[in-house]
Amino acid sequence: MNAEILELLRTAFTGGASDVFLVEGESPRVRKDGDVIGAFGGILERGTIAEIWTQCGIDPKTTLDADASFVVPGLGRLRLNAYRTLGRLGLVLRPIKSDIPSFDELGLPGDLLSSWLTKRSGLILVCGPTGSGKSTSVAACLEWINTHQSRHIVTIEDPIEYLYSNKKSFFSQREVSRDTGDFDTALRQALRQNPDVIFFGEIRDADSALAALRAAETGHLVISTLHGSGVAGVPVAMERLSRMISQEITGTTHLLARQLVGVLAQQLLPRLDGGLVAILEYFENAAVTRKLISEGAYSEIRDHLDKSDGSKSCPFLRYLVAATKQNIIDIDTARAACDRPQDFERALRGIS
Repeated sequence: MNAEILELLRTAFTGGASDVFLVEGESPRVRKDGDVIGAFGGILERGTIAEIWTQCGIDPKTTLDADASFVVPGLGRLRLNAYRTLGRLGLVLRPIKSDIPSFDELGLPGDLLSSWLTKRSGLILVCGPTGSGKSTSVAACLEWINTHQSRHIVTIEDPIEYLYSNKKSFFSQREVSRDTGDFDTALRQALRQNPDVIFFGEIRDADSALAALRAAETGHLVISTLHGSGVAGVPVAMERLSRMISQEITGTTHLLARQLVGVLAQQLLPRLDGGLVAILEYFENAAVTRKLISEGAYSEIRDHLDKSDGSKSCPFLRYLVAATKQNIIDIDTARAACDRPQDFERALRGIS
Protein backbone atom coordinates (compact mmCIF):
# COMPACT_ATOMS: atom_id res chain seq x y z
CA MET A 1 0.00 0.00 0.00
CA ASN A 2 1.52 3.32 -1.02
CA ALA A 3 2.32 6.09 1.46
CA GLU A 4 -0.40 8.45 0.21
CA ILE A 5 -3.17 5.89 0.81
CA LEU A 6 -1.77 5.06 4.25
CA GLU A 7 -1.77 8.74 5.18
CA LEU A 8 -5.32 9.13 3.84
CA LEU A 9 -6.56 6.23 5.99
CA ARG A 10 -4.82 7.49 9.13
CA THR A 11 -6.10 11.05 8.65
CA ALA A 12 -9.64 9.93 7.84
CA PHE A 13 -10.13 7.48 10.68
CA THR A 14 -8.37 9.49 13.38
CA GLY A 15 -10.48 12.45 12.23
CA GLY A 16 -13.75 10.67 12.89
CA ALA A 17 -14.63 9.21 9.49
CA SER A 18 -16.53 5.91 9.61
CA ASP A 19 -15.68 4.74 6.07
CA VAL A 20 -13.25 5.45 3.25
CA PHE A 21 -14.27 4.94 -0.41
CA LEU A 22 -11.62 4.28 -3.04
CA VAL A 23 -12.64 3.78 -6.68
CA GLU A 24 -10.42 3.54 -9.72
CA GLY A 25 -10.64 6.73 -11.76
CA GLU A 26 -12.14 8.77 -8.88
CA SER A 27 -10.81 10.87 -6.03
CA PRO A 28 -11.06 9.39 -2.51
CA ARG A 29 -14.17 10.03 -0.44
CA VAL A 30 -15.01 9.48 3.22
CA ARG A 31 -18.19 9.20 5.26
CA LYS A 32 -18.29 11.49 8.27
CA ASP A 33 -21.35 12.24 10.43
CA GLY A 34 -23.45 10.33 7.93
CA ASP A 35 -22.42 12.35 4.84
CA VAL A 36 -20.09 11.24 2.02
CA ILE A 37 -17.58 14.01 1.33
CA GLY A 38 -14.40 14.44 -0.71
CA ALA A 39 -11.01 13.69 0.82
CA PHE A 40 -7.52 14.78 -0.10
CA GLY A 41 -5.75 12.99 -2.91
CA GLY A 42 -5.93 12.87 -6.68
CA ILE A 43 -7.53 10.47 -9.13
CA LEU A 44 -6.84 6.88 -8.12
CA GLU A 45 -5.17 4.56 -10.60
CA ARG A 46 -6.14 0.94 -11.14
CA GLY A 47 -2.76 -0.27 -9.93
CA THR A 48 -3.21 1.48 -6.57
CA ILE A 49 -6.51 -0.27 -5.91
CA ALA A 50 -5.29 -3.59 -7.33
CA GLU A 51 -2.30 -3.52 -4.96
CA ILE A 52 -4.61 -3.39 -1.92
CA TRP A 53 -6.78 -6.19 -3.35
CA THR A 54 -3.68 -8.35 -3.82
CA GLN A 55 -2.31 -7.61 -0.35
CA CYS A 56 -5.61 -8.89 1.08
CA GLY A 57 -5.45 -12.10 -0.95
CA ILE A 58 -8.07 -10.97 -3.49
CA ASP A 59 -7.28 -11.52 -7.18
CA PRO A 60 -8.12 -8.31 -9.09
CA LYS A 61 -8.15 -10.25 -12.37
CA THR A 62 -10.78 -12.83 -11.51
CA THR A 63 -12.68 -11.78 -8.35
CA LEU A 64 -15.87 -9.75 -8.65
CA ASP A 65 -16.33 -8.85 -4.97
CA ALA A 66 -15.02 -10.05 -1.61
CA ASP A 67 -14.70 -9.16 2.07
CA ALA A 68 -11.37 -9.11 3.87
CA SER A 69 -9.49 -7.52 6.74
CA PHE A 70 -5.93 -6.32 7.23
CA VAL A 71 -3.76 -4.39 9.68
CA VAL A 72 -2.51 -0.85 9.07
CA PRO A 73 0.54 0.06 11.22
CA GLY A 74 -0.33 2.78 13.70
CA LEU A 75 -4.05 2.48 13.00
CA GLY A 76 -5.06 -1.12 13.65
CA ARG A 77 -7.22 -3.64 11.86
CA LEU A 78 -9.50 -2.58 9.02
CA ARG A 79 -12.26 -4.48 7.28
CA LEU A 80 -12.82 -3.93 3.60
CA ASN A 81 -15.17 -4.81 0.81
CA ALA A 82 -13.59 -5.12 -2.63
CA TYR A 83 -16.00 -4.71 -5.54
CA ARG A 84 -16.31 -3.67 -9.17
CA THR A 85 -18.29 -0.75 -10.57
CA LEU A 86 -18.63 -0.39 -14.36
CA GLY A 87 -15.58 -2.61 -14.69
CA ARG A 88 -13.47 -0.49 -12.37
CA LEU A 89 -11.99 -1.67 -9.05
CA GLY A 90 -13.38 -0.24 -5.84
CA LEU A 91 -12.91 -0.50 -2.07
CA VAL A 92 -14.85 0.46 1.02
CA LEU A 93 -12.75 0.41 4.19
CA ARG A 94 -13.83 0.66 7.83
CA PRO A 95 -11.83 0.31 11.07
CA ILE A 96 -12.39 -2.71 13.29
CA LYS A 97 -12.65 -1.10 16.69
CA SER A 98 -11.47 -2.21 20.11
CA ASP A 99 -12.59 0.92 21.98
CA ILE A 100 -16.18 0.02 22.82
CA PRO A 101 -18.53 2.74 24.10
CA SER A 102 -20.78 2.22 27.11
CA PHE A 103 -24.58 2.30 27.18
CA ASP A 104 -24.47 5.82 28.60
CA GLU A 105 -22.12 7.06 25.89
CA LEU A 106 -24.47 5.69 23.23
CA GLY A 107 -27.62 6.96 24.92
CA LEU A 108 -29.02 3.43 25.30
CA PRO A 109 -31.40 2.31 28.09
CA GLY A 110 -28.70 0.64 30.17
CA ASP A 111 -30.86 -0.64 33.02
CA LEU A 112 -33.25 -2.33 30.61
CA LEU A 113 -30.53 -3.85 28.41
CA SER A 114 -28.52 -5.12 31.37
CA SER A 115 -31.65 -6.87 32.68
CA TRP A 116 -32.01 -8.59 29.29
CA LEU A 117 -28.35 -9.56 29.25
CA THR A 118 -28.51 -11.31 32.62
CA LYS A 119 -30.92 -13.90 31.19
CA ARG A 120 -29.53 -17.36 30.55
CA SER A 121 -31.47 -17.94 27.34
CA GLY A 122 -33.62 -16.20 24.77
CA LEU A 123 -33.26 -13.98 21.70
CA ILE A 124 -32.37 -10.28 21.77
CA LEU A 125 -32.77 -8.40 18.48
CA VAL A 126 -31.20 -5.10 17.40
CA CYS A 127 -32.91 -3.64 14.32
CA GLY A 128 -32.33 -0.74 11.97
CA PRO A 129 -31.12 0.27 8.52
CA THR A 130 -27.54 0.05 7.31
CA GLY A 131 -25.38 2.59 9.12
CA SER A 132 -27.74 2.97 12.08
CA GLY A 133 -25.21 1.83 14.68
CA LYS A 134 -26.54 -1.70 15.25
CA SER A 135 -23.06 -3.20 15.48
CA THR A 136 -21.96 -0.62 18.04
CA SER A 137 -25.02 -1.24 20.21
CA VAL A 138 -24.39 -4.99 20.07
CA ALA A 139 -20.74 -4.39 20.96
CA ALA A 140 -21.80 -2.38 24.01
CA CYS A 141 -24.03 -5.29 25.07
CA LEU A 142 -21.27 -7.86 24.67
CA GLU A 143 -18.79 -5.66 26.50
CA TRP A 144 -21.27 -5.26 29.38
CA ILE A 145 -21.42 -9.05 29.67
CA ASN A 146 -17.63 -9.19 29.41
CA THR A 147 -17.30 -6.74 32.29
CA HIS A 148 -20.00 -8.14 34.59
CA GLN A 149 -20.38 -11.89 33.92
CA SER A 150 -18.22 -14.98 33.49
CA ARG A 151 -19.45 -16.36 30.19
CA HIS A 152 -18.17 -17.98 26.99
CA ILE A 153 -19.24 -15.68 24.16
CA VAL A 154 -19.10 -16.95 20.57
CA THR A 155 -19.44 -14.30 17.85
CA ILE A 156 -20.13 -15.14 14.20
CA GLU A 157 -19.60 -12.17 11.89
CA ASP A 158 -19.03 -11.26 8.26
CA PRO A 159 -16.72 -9.44 8.78
CA ILE A 160 -15.66 -8.83 12.40
CA GLU A 161 -16.30 -5.18 13.36
CA TYR A 162 -15.10 -5.04 16.99
CA LEU A 163 -12.26 -6.84 18.75
CA TYR A 164 -12.78 -7.79 22.40
CA SER A 165 -10.22 -8.28 25.16
CA ASN A 166 -11.19 -11.05 27.58
CA LYS A 167 -12.18 -9.72 31.00
CA LYS A 168 -14.62 -11.73 33.09
CA SER A 169 -15.84 -13.46 29.94
CA PHE A 170 -14.01 -15.43 27.27
CA PHE A 171 -14.55 -14.68 23.57
CA SER A 172 -14.35 -16.93 20.53
CA GLN A 173 -14.65 -14.52 17.60
CA ARG A 174 -15.25 -16.22 14.25
CA GLU A 175 -15.22 -14.54 10.86
CA VAL A 176 -17.03 -16.08 7.91
CA SER A 177 -14.65 -17.21 5.13
CA ARG A 178 -11.58 -16.89 7.36
CA ASP A 179 -12.62 -18.99 10.39
CA THR A 180 -15.74 -20.76 9.12
CA GLY A 181 -17.38 -21.52 5.80
CA ASP A 182 -20.74 -19.80 6.26
CA PHE A 183 -23.15 -18.45 8.87
CA ASP A 184 -25.38 -21.51 9.06
CA THR A 185 -22.48 -23.92 9.56
CA ALA A 186 -20.89 -21.62 12.13
CA LEU A 187 -24.13 -21.35 14.11
CA ARG A 188 -24.61 -25.12 14.15
CA GLN A 189 -21.03 -25.66 15.23
CA ALA A 190 -21.27 -22.95 17.88
CA LEU A 191 -23.66 -25.13 19.84
CA ARG A 192 -20.82 -27.68 20.21
CA GLN A 193 -18.42 -25.07 21.54
CA ASN A 194 -20.15 -24.84 24.94
CA PRO A 195 -21.20 -21.18 24.61
CA ASP A 196 -23.32 -19.21 27.05
CA VAL A 197 -23.88 -16.31 24.65
CA ILE A 198 -23.95 -16.37 20.85
CA PHE A 199 -23.77 -13.22 18.75
CA PHE A 200 -25.00 -14.04 15.26
CA GLY A 201 -24.17 -11.19 12.87
CA GLU A 202 -27.49 -10.90 11.04
CA ILE A 203 -30.71 -12.84 10.59
CA ARG A 204 -31.09 -12.90 6.82
CA ASP A 205 -33.52 -15.69 6.03
CA ALA A 206 -35.77 -18.38 7.50
CA ASP A 207 -32.90 -20.81 8.10
CA SER A 208 -30.84 -18.37 10.13
CA ALA A 209 -33.92 -17.15 12.03
CA LEU A 210 -34.95 -20.68 13.00
CA ALA A 211 -31.38 -21.62 13.91
CA ALA A 212 -31.14 -18.58 16.21
CA LEU A 213 -34.47 -19.38 17.86
CA ARG A 214 -33.54 -23.03 18.37
CA ALA A 215 -30.22 -22.02 19.90
CA ALA A 216 -32.18 -19.82 22.31
CA GLU A 217 -34.60 -22.67 23.00
CA THR A 218 -31.74 -24.99 23.97
CA GLY A 219 -30.51 -22.68 26.72
CA HIS A 220 -28.35 -20.02 25.07
CA LEU A 221 -28.65 -16.25 25.06
CA VAL A 222 -28.62 -15.29 21.38
CA ILE A 223 -28.06 -11.71 20.20
CA SER A 224 -28.57 -10.86 16.55
CA THR A 225 -29.45 -8.02 14.19
CA LEU A 226 -32.25 -7.60 11.70
CA HIS A 227 -32.16 -5.14 8.84
CA GLY A 228 -35.08 -2.74 8.55
CA SER A 229 -36.00 0.78 7.51
CA GLY A 230 -35.45 3.60 9.98
CA VAL A 231 -39.09 4.47 10.53
CA ALA A 232 -40.51 0.93 10.49
CA GLY A 233 -39.48 0.16 14.05
CA VAL A 234 -40.29 -2.78 16.26
CA PRO A 235 -43.73 -3.92 14.97
CA VAL A 236 -42.66 -4.11 11.33
CA ALA A 237 -39.43 -5.88 12.27
CA MET A 238 -41.41 -8.40 14.31
CA GLU A 239 -43.88 -8.96 11.47
CA ARG A 240 -41.05 -9.45 8.98
CA LEU A 241 -39.32 -11.98 11.23
CA SER A 242 -42.57 -13.82 11.91
CA ARG A 243 -43.34 -14.14 8.20
CA MET A 244 -39.80 -15.25 7.54
CA ILE A 245 -39.98 -18.20 9.93
CA SER A 246 -43.64 -19.15 9.36
CA GLN A 247 -42.94 -19.67 5.65
CA GLU A 248 -40.58 -22.46 6.68
CA ILE A 249 -42.52 -24.25 9.43
CA THR A 250 -46.11 -23.68 10.52
CA GLY A 251 -46.56 -22.59 14.11
CA THR A 252 -43.09 -21.18 14.64
CA THR A 253 -44.50 -17.79 15.69
CA HIS A 254 -45.22 -19.45 19.05
CA LEU A 255 -41.51 -20.28 19.31
CA LEU A 256 -40.68 -16.63 18.58
CA ALA A 257 -43.20 -15.45 21.17
CA ARG A 258 -41.66 -17.72 23.83
CA GLN A 259 -37.98 -17.08 23.12
CA LEU A 260 -37.92 -13.38 22.33
CA VAL A 261 -36.48 -11.35 25.21
CA GLY A 262 -36.73 -7.90 23.67
CA VAL A 263 -36.13 -5.74 20.61
CA LEU A 264 -34.12 -2.54 20.22
CA ALA A 265 -34.66 -0.59 16.99
CA GLN A 266 -32.62 2.47 16.14
CA GLN A 267 -31.74 5.07 13.56
CA LEU A 268 -29.05 7.76 13.58
CA LEU A 269 -29.96 11.39 12.92
CA PRO A 270 -27.72 14.48 12.64
CA ARG A 271 -27.39 16.56 15.80
CA LEU A 272 -27.75 20.34 15.72
CA ASP A 273 -24.32 20.67 17.37
CA GLY A 274 -22.65 18.22 14.98
CA GLY A 275 -22.30 14.45 14.99
CA LEU A 276 -25.13 11.93 15.20
CA VAL A 277 -27.66 10.91 17.84
CA ALA A 278 -29.42 7.55 18.19
CA ILE A 279 -33.22 7.69 18.09
CA LEU A 280 -34.58 4.52 19.64
CA GLU A 281 -37.62 2.32 19.86
CA TYR A 282 -37.63 -0.70 22.18
CA PHE A 283 -39.85 -3.14 23.94
CA GLU A 284 -39.46 -5.97 26.41
CA ASN A 285 -41.40 -9.09 25.55
CA ALA A 286 -43.78 -9.97 28.40
CA ALA A 287 -47.08 -11.78 28.80
CA VAL A 288 -49.15 -9.27 26.83
CA THR A 289 -46.79 -9.04 23.87
CA ARG A 290 -46.15 -12.79 23.79
CA LYS A 291 -49.85 -13.25 23.15
CA LEU A 292 -49.84 -10.54 20.46
CA ILE A 293 -46.83 -12.10 18.69
CA SER A 294 -48.43 -15.55 18.77
CA GLU A 295 -51.59 -14.09 17.23
CA GLY A 296 -49.71 -11.96 14.69
CA ALA A 297 -51.36 -8.80 16.07
CA TYR A 298 -48.51 -6.44 15.19
CA SER A 299 -50.64 -3.30 14.97
CA GLU A 300 -51.56 -3.89 18.61
CA ILE A 301 -47.85 -4.01 19.49
CA ARG A 302 -47.70 -0.44 18.14
CA ASP A 303 -50.57 0.52 20.46
CA HIS A 304 -48.73 -1.16 23.34
CA LEU A 305 -45.61 0.89 22.59
CA ASP A 306 -47.54 4.14 22.32
CA LYS A 307 -49.20 3.59 25.70
CA SER A 308 -46.06 2.44 27.52
CA ASP A 309 -44.46 4.37 30.37
CA GLY A 310 -40.99 4.27 28.81
CA SER A 311 -39.32 2.02 31.37
CA LYS A 312 -39.53 -1.20 29.35
CA SER A 313 -41.09 -0.05 26.08
CA CYS A 314 -40.81 3.23 24.18
CA PRO A 315 -41.80 4.32 20.64
CA PHE A 316 -39.67 6.26 18.12
CA LEU A 317 -42.17 9.13 18.19
CA ARG A 318 -41.53 9.83 21.88
CA TYR A 319 -37.77 9.93 21.25
CA LEU A 320 -38.20 12.26 18.25
CA VAL A 321 -40.35 14.70 20.20
CA ALA A 322 -38.00 14.70 23.21
CA ALA A 323 -34.91 15.20 21.04
CA THR A 324 -36.63 18.10 19.23
CA LYS A 325 -37.75 19.82 22.43
CA GLN A 326 -34.25 19.48 23.89
CA ASN A 327 -32.75 21.09 20.74
CA ILE A 328 -30.74 17.98 19.97
CA ILE A 329 -32.16 17.60 16.46
CA ASP A 330 -33.80 20.02 14.05
CA ILE A 331 -37.59 19.94 13.81
CA ASP A 332 -37.46 19.32 10.05
CA THR A 333 -35.06 16.40 10.56
CA ALA A 334 -37.39 14.89 13.15
CA ARG A 335 -40.47 15.38 10.98
CA ALA A 336 -38.76 13.72 7.99
CA ALA A 337 -37.72 10.76 10.17
CA CYS A 338 -41.31 10.08 11.26
CA ASP A 339 -43.43 7.73 9.15
CA ARG A 340 -46.53 9.79 10.01
CA PRO A 341 -45.51 13.48 10.16
CA GLN A 342 -49.00 14.49 11.34
CA ASP A 343 -48.54 12.33 14.44
CA PHE A 344 -45.25 14.09 15.13
CA GLU A 345 -46.89 17.50 14.84
CA ARG A 346 -49.65 16.50 17.25
CA ALA A 347 -47.23 14.97 19.75
CA LEU A 348 -44.99 18.05 19.60
CA ARG A 349 -48.01 20.19 20.56
CA GLY A 350 -48.85 17.80 23.38
CA ILE A 351 -51.93 16.33 21.72
CA SER A 352 -52.29 12.59 22.40
